[in-house]
Amino acid sequence: MKLYRLIPIAAETDTNWDLAPNQGEVVVRARSSGDARVVAAEAELDFMEIDALPGDGNSTTSSSAFRNEKLYTVVDETNGTYPLDGPREVVAGTVRVDNIRPTEL
Repeated sequence: MKLYRLIPIAAETDTNWDLAPNQGEVVVRARSSGDARVVAAEAELDFMEIDALPGDGNSTTSSSAFRNEKLYTVVDETNGTYPLDGPREVVAGTVRVDNIRPTEL
């Protein structure tokens, strides 16, 4: 496993943030940079965990801001603060669970 830092890169005024909230920086332990995006997205609340129906398929993880290359970049975390050994997980930062936003108000 490796450590990766996911860093928001889009401006706060970027309309892509209308689809998913900015979660700030997070550090994850994952197999690859692509897997790091999945690990971070899986930490968010998913439609499957609440009494709601998804608009596309059975999960909202593919709609996560962490999976959007226009919103987040992924870089190797090399400062040695966090252990490499352990499960695939978010090891630093806070992943909010208010990521599901209604499309109609």
